[in-house]
Amino acid sequence: MQLGLSESLSALVARRFKAAKEGNHLVFSHTHLSIVTAAGIPYQLRYCPALAKKPSNYKPEPGPKRPKPDPFENPSPELLLAHFPPENPSHALVLNKFPVIPHHFILATKEWRAQTDLLEKVDLEATYECLRTWGLDNSCSSSNSSEKPRLYAFFNSGEDSGASQPHRHLQFLPVEAMRSPGAEGWHPLIELLAAQQPKSQPGSSPTSNSTFQYMPHLPFAHLALPLPPNPSPETLHSIYITLYRAAVAATEGRDPAQAPDLPSQGPAAISYNLAMTLSTMMIAPRKVETATVPIDPAAANDTVDPGVVSLNGTILAGTLMVKAEAEWDALKLHPENLNQALRDVGFPRVDYRGGSLL
Repeated sequence: MQLGLSESLSALVARRFKAAKEGNHLVFSHTHLSIVTAAGIPYQLRYCPALAKKPSNYKPEPGPKRPKPDPFENPSPELLLAHFPPENPSHALVLNKFPVIPHHFILATKEWRAQTDLLEKVDLEATYECLRTWGLDNSCSSSNSSEKPRLYAFFNSGEDSGASQPHRHLQFLPVEAMRSPGAEGWHPLIELLAAQQPKSQPGSSPTSNSTFQYMPHLPFAHLALPLPPNPSPETLHSIYITLYRAAVAATEGRDPAQAPDLPSQGPAAISYNLAMTLSTMMIAPRKVETATVPIDPAAANDTVDPGVVSLNGTILAGTLMVKAEAEWDALKLHPENLNQALRDVGFPRVDYRGGSLL
């Protein structure tokens, strides 16, 4: 699959993001950033004050609730980046209307597909092509770095995953934009995991249980598999389904080798977060969407749901966001609260011999 763009993907996103921001077609919210180290792992902790404000004089409309509008059914021209592939479009690239990281964009199916259904080959193929294309553009590398530009892709599926829209979509964050001043020493969690793993043995299958990757110190169940160079859509989908089935097994406290032979299409059996880079695919089953952080009630002010923190697929990048300074302080000053929050939203870790690692 080729994107068929007339300019590089990173240049297109940067140019259109700037225009949309200046034209007030998207709402960029600034965040305060700190790095919290919990269990030896650096996490980005972002505090976004704009999320803490309760709407003033808000009165719900009488009668039944109306369905939320679908932003991907007919994307705003100011946010739409492209339809692709050119000859028979299956997906659209759209700027996120409410970003907290610059150049946050979305890959959405052109026709309606449910966010709670399993991903299809074409979704993963399109995702990988965005990752690959972004990595070819040296112009968005930092002048002080020899590193290639990288995207972090993630997918939230299920009511407990942090998903905000029912129309199927995956999201992309440029790693360079995430590593803003104040994030020194931070690397995406999925990359830390990949870097610490031994290389697969020659001839081993990319979906073999022997190649499952995990981080012993992470307090929630998660699994990852390496991606071969230039994988076919069939290989990407096979790896994805292997991880999905292993995640289902983890929710039942079973060894990934005992993963059930579930359907590879249709509704997913669990809520989960999926993350993907050019080299790795990673999954974490989700138990609940939110965790409660202990805060001083006197510091809650008029915050909506004080102490309640919503987590989505960015946890697999090693980053999360809070809406109140009291929550930010509770996590900065007491990293054990962060570990507990991650433990609360996920399932217990399971080793390959069965049994929980609590």
